[in-house]
Amino acid sequence: MEPKRPGRRSPESAERVRDAERTKRRLLDAALSEFAANGYEGARVGAIAARAGVNKQLISYYFGGKEGLFRAMTREWLDDERDQAGPDVPAAQVIRWYLRDNLADPRIGRLAMWQALGDDLPEEESEEDAERELAHMRERQRKGEIAADLDPAAVQIALMGMTMAPVVFRRTAKRLFGVDIDDPDFETRYGDTLSRILARLAEETEHHRERNPES
Repeated sequence: MEPKRPGRRSPESAERVRDAERTKRRLLDAALSEFAANGYEGARVGAIAARAGVNKQLISYYFGGKEGLFRAMTREWLDDERDQAGPDVPAAQVIRWYLRDNLADPRIGRLAMWQALGDDLPEEESEEDAERELAHMRERQRKGEIAADLDPAAVQIALMGMTMAPVVFRRTAKRLFGVDIDDPDFETRYGDTLSRILARLAEETEHHRERNPES
């Protein structure tokens, strides 16, 4: 009898792994919907499982419970953010990514609103993460993408607010633009304006250097 080769899964084992990954993916997506609709405190494990079409015991099995599921969901988004919004990516490209992400999935903005309202969401973003983001903004400032006389922390908050505003003020945005925020024309018009705002900040940096050549 030929010995079994090490390191190779049987077809049944490989399929079980794929099934587990699909189940985790359904739970993560269902969790985002439930948390965005009801906040962390109002979200129910049973409702998340029902949205995903699986047994609620699987939430404990895969994630250790409601908090573990929330942390896995938010950590996944933060990891994606690091890939898409690093300091080497041009600021205009970063803000368009944030805008596109928020418009494509308004649940992200709604979850942020729950946090703003004081919902007891587990803190996934650490002080280290926040300091890293601020360091990225300072690096952009050093490279001339952000005016030297602007507070990088304030710029960070302002840009976050601008990309989330259409989700928060969806009805107002529709009245002003004449189309809903899921219309490609809205993303183009609004995104182009955000890019021009960033360009103005860079222009101000050039003006600052012209006025202060030794700075």
